[in-house]
Amino acid sequence: FLAGFMVFGFVLIYLRDFAPGREAWAAAYAEGAHFEARLAHAHGNLFALINIAVGLVLNGRGAMKFSSQISWLALGGMLMPLGILGELTLGLPPVFVLAGGISITIAMTWMGVAVLTSRNGS
Repeated sequence: FLAGFMVFGFVLIYLRDFAPGREAWAAAYAEGAHFEARLAHAHGNLFALINIAVGLVLNGRGAMKFSSQISWLALGGMLMPLGILGELTLGLPPVFVLAGGISITIAMTWMGVAVLTSRNGS
């Protein structure tokens, strides 16, 4: 996911600096498709990094209770940036954005509680 959203960043650079109609694209910096594309790029990279951090924390804590569920919920958070792209490109409803946001929020809360209440990494 991280590599994919990084490549998407290069696509945004192309659209801003090199593509035909780049002036119109740059002029719409804070609205419409440009704004949503930037939103997807930023959240995609952030959530991919969060997923890496979750994996490192869960791996470092050993066989922590609920590790698998927390990991899957964090991965489910990727529905948010993918949902933003789906809205932008396919006109999908925002249900995926909401599901991803809720999923990653639950994962972070659950992981925080699990880490704080676990003893000696178990």
